[in-house]
Amino acid sequence: MCSEAPRQRRPGKQVLAISNTRNEYEFSRCEYASSMRRRLALCREPSWTAWSRKAARMDEGTKRTVQKIPLLNVNAGPRDGDEWTARLKEELNALIGYIQVNKAQDNDWFQIECNKTGSRWTGKCWYYYEQVRYEFDLEFELPVTYPATAPELMLPQLDGLTAKMYRGGKICQTIHFQPLWARNVPRFGIAHALALGLGPWLAAEIPDLVARGVITKFAK
Repeated sequence: MCSEAPRQRRPGKQVLAISNTRNEYEFSRCEYASSMRRRLALCREPSWTAWSRKAARMDEGTKRTVQKIPLLNVNAGPRDGDEWTARLKEELNALIGYIQVNKAQDNDWFQIECNKTGSRWTGKCWYYYEQVRYEFDLEFELPVTYPATAPELMLPQLDGLTAKMYRGGKICQTIHFQPLWARNVPRFGIAHALALGLGPWLAAEIPDLVARGVITKFAK
């Protein structure tokens, strides 16, 4: 349900680089705008003109925000003992930094907490649309191969309501997300997955779900 038809690459593709005080990473031009275009063929969405404007704004805002999220250094997963303890501290520091950035922008949109080992995370995320707040349960487990493999973020309450989901409520990432993550191992962490994965997904899908009247019960 989440497969996307391959598209020919346009000649002369430009790359926008975002620098960080410690590292640099790249974002392809209009990543999320192009992903919105592919979604258009699968969902009942507004016209491409309106969506392209929204995607472009979101893309710039996302890049500015991600630039401010602390990058991580320890390459360790939940099974790596003391190294994972050090990595978990970095994860929490990055999440705190991301939350502070969001609050400064008056864009607080999630809260999460982890179990004792830091392998399972649960919480809430919300999205405002037409002055109404829609709130959902958020959960995910870190894969054994984390951070080489990005976490699969789940919104179980929305399972079956959109084609942009795998069974169980795992959100579909854009085709740009996985390569971007792979290029930035181990620097990207949970905060980056939320900023580059879940945030854009909510922005793309919630308006359509609202228009179809299938998430009324989640309005707060």
